[in-house]
Amino acid sequence: MTRPTPLLLQIQPGDARPLMRQIVDGVRRQVAAGELPVGALLPSVRLLAQQLVINPNTVAKAYAELCAEGWLESRPGLGLFVAVARERLSQAEQQRRLNAACSRFVDDVIGLDFSPEQVCERMLDELRPFGARRAG
Repeated sequence: MTRPTPLLLQIQPGDARPLMRQIVDGVRRQVAAGELPVGALLPSVRLLAQQLVINPNTVAKAYAELCAEGWLESRPGLGLFVAVARERLSQAEQQRRLNAACSRFVDDVIGLDFSPEQVCERMLDELRPFGARRAG
């Protein structure tokens, strides 16, 4: 029997994002960065809830969203696995979401007294692991 791949998620109670969103974002990041390879078995809802000390319903909702978006696939009787990458959103929807995310980001950092160059360099540092995965 295949063992689940550990999920190294950091859940922050003080984070403005709900716990479910933190799980979804964390799994997305790990898949996009290649830390969770295609076909990796994820921990069960119960196991991850125990690990994170949260309600199992929260984990179940996060897993359901990740399955609906195509990040994970459910194999009845076997568990949840990282899905083969596919186009998850149309290009128009991707562009719409990128524009919205950029606007929110600018709203969040505009008052932090960094130059645009400093902000861009920091974002490039954050995005580099994902670009290397995409190019490879």
